[in-house]
Amino acid sequence: MNEIKTQNNDQYDLLINQISTLVSDAKGHLASVISDILVQTYWNIGKYIVEFEQAGSAKAKYGDKLLNKLSKDLTLRLGKGFSRSNIFNMRLFYTRFQKIQTSGFLKWSHIIELVNIDDKLERDFYYAETINEKWSVRELKRQKERGLFMQLALGKSKEQVLALAKQGNLIEKPEDILKDTYTFDFLNLPQPKFSESALEDALIENLENFLLELGKGFAFVGRQYRLTVNNTNYYADLVFYHIILKCYVVIDLKIGKVKNEDIAQMNLYLGYFAIDKNIEGDNPPIGLILAREKDEIMVEYTMYGNTNNLFVSKYQLYLPDIDDLRKLILKFDETKK
Repeated sequence: MNEIKTQNNDQYDLLINQISTLVSDAKGHLASVISDILVQTYWNIGKYIVEFEQAGSAKAKYGDKLLNKLSKDLTLRLGKGFSRSNIFNMRLFYTRFQKIQTSGFLKWSHIIELVNIDDKLERDFYYAETINEKWSVRELKRQKERGLFMQLALGKSKEQVLALAKQGNLIEKPEDILKDTYTFDFLNLPQPKFSESALEDALIENLENFLLELGKGFAFVGRQYRLTVNNTNYYADLVFYHIILKCYVVIDLKIGKVKNEDIAQMNLYLGYFAIDKNIEGDNPPIGLILAREKDEIMVEYTMYGNTNNLFVSKYQLYLPDIDDLRKLILKFDETKK
């Protein structure tokens, strides 16, 4: 018999699909379990090393040579995986995470990225966000390089920064989706001069990276979005819908310093979306003006008494200096005490 004959090919196909799904799920679960066990094992190895060092004269006897000796002896006995750098990270893992919950998601490569963050608040934030958002190792590296924690922490009170570190970036209100400064290093625009249309074109051409920079929850709606008010047409540069906050987000781009008339225009856009576009279940829209420069005093005066969700942030075309961001946060924190 050359082939299996079935009375119902659809049922047979269903059987094949069921078995395939079952095996794939089992392999995925097994991989998660193995990864989880490996992470827990490395944490315990770090614990054994620290306890050994703390026992009497062990540290004085072995000193800095301990990791080298362990690497050679464990590699001879157990094989790969026990380089000096890996053993160093195991030890660091235990000292920086007294408790660890991997939930089958965190891989050892995630842990290496996390344990090498010196600041505890910053480390706790990236740990929480990696679990909350199920970041790949690549995404975790990217967010670290872009200084996501510092960008979100800048301008927040000490209590808000502590909450950010503990819980990650929970989005519950408009302020939670904002950054003081956005970084468009992926655009490769000529400096210092380019037009607003060139900036808009570049952002659309790099929409995936732009959405990553904006943060979670943004869905693209359109560009040069036409708003007709009393027979006059206006055009909003970029319009998004925020899935978590359930509201429109209108973005206006400025290549120079934001002006008071830019704020007035955005206020008009927000009125249009609130009155003409919102449907049942939508929350009030959010307006974000992105400018190269921001006159804080002018913005404060122009926004006086404004109850709309209207915000002004800056953007830059290069990656931020992480150390400079840390200094800014420390300086801001000192002013809050």
